[in-house]
Amino acid sequence: MRKTLSRMAVCAATCVILAGCGGSPAPAPTADEPQAEQTTQTTAAIEDERASTTSATSGDEQAQGIDYLALVNKLNPLPDGWEDALETVHMTNSVGDDVEVEKKAYDAYLELKAALEEEGVHVDLDSARRTVAAQQKIMDDFTQKYGTDYAKKTVATPGYSEHHTGLALDLYLNIDGKDIVMNEDMVQYPEVWEKIHAKLADYGFILRYLEGDEHITGYGYEPWHIRYLDDPAIAKEITDKGITFEEYKAGKTMPEVSYDYGESDLYTTEELEEAAVQMKCEFATFEDCELHSLRYAGDECNTKENLDWLNSLDENVNYAQVVELLTDFHSPVEGGGAWEADTEMKDYQWWLAREEGKGWQLVTWGY
Repeated sequence: MRKTLSRMAVCAATCVILAGCGGSPAPAPTADEPQAEQTTQTTAAIEDERASTTSATSGDEQAQGIDYLALVNKLNPLPDGWEDALETVHMTNSVGDDVEVEKKAYDAYLELKAALEEEGVHVDLDSARRTVAAQQKIMDDFTQKYGTDYAKKTVATPGYSEHHTGLALDLYLNIDGKDIVMNEDMVQYPEVWEKIHAKLADYGFILRYLEGDEHITGYGYEPWHIRYLDDPAIAKEITDKGITFEEYKAGKTMPEVSYDYGESDLYTTEELEEAAVQMKCEFATFEDCELHSLRYAGDECNTKENLDWLNSLDENVNYAQVVELLTDFHSPVEGGGAWEADTEMKDYQWWLAREEGKGWQLVTWGY
């Protein structure tokens, strides 16, 4: 989707700009934007993709098909052979953009769109499929122009975006005959999104990124980002239970997280929540870990010593404020990586900072 400035739209893909709140807040990772996944494609690029990513052509590929319940996120890449087996169609939306969508997902979308129009709600497709090759080119371009570290922070990892599947659709609104395409504008219509979300499951879709579950999905709340499952019964089960797709696939519901932002003379609760979203999006990459609690360490962390330390980690920034968050979480039962097996981790530190007038960035963690 287009650039997000609203807190409601905070957070989504793993390699987006790490931002947050305050002043002119920069959004937390979102599955659809700041991450150069948002880069507008040229006509030539679209034609290249059409040539290289057309529908499955062989009988064997069509017979094999795709797994409509495949999970693609920060930890799970696009399955092998997906792009060869994928059958897609192209459409042109109301603002003239070419959008490529998996064929059955598009058919279901048209049914959803017609049902919504009967209730006076009008939507269109902003984006859907994005190829791995296109994402790799963005990564290469950013690496060459800005360096490896910057590229890793701001560009989604090729192969790990749900948009590669062709089953993830981003919607935009048409209100009183006017296209509403900017995220910060779309979030001004929660009652419209509520009507849309209420009909998703009937057509095999789910709302993919739920508010408050960033530590599970790795992405922030996006009312426009829907996912096609090709099974209304499963979509209804997920929706009725209020769980994430990750939880459905894992067969278990994650525990509720307790939050304690305490009292602060420096930051509002909203600012601290926006910092927490940044941290939670990163926590989602801690495979098989369960987040139990999150709390603000207190205003005493905002010292010149800490600012000097965080600024020393990146010569291109000039942080003016700092936040320390503390978390308790449980390590994987089987262990793995840096974790001791089946252990409750206490007071795990996360350091975030922001420059004057900008949003929070997650700078370092694990101390």
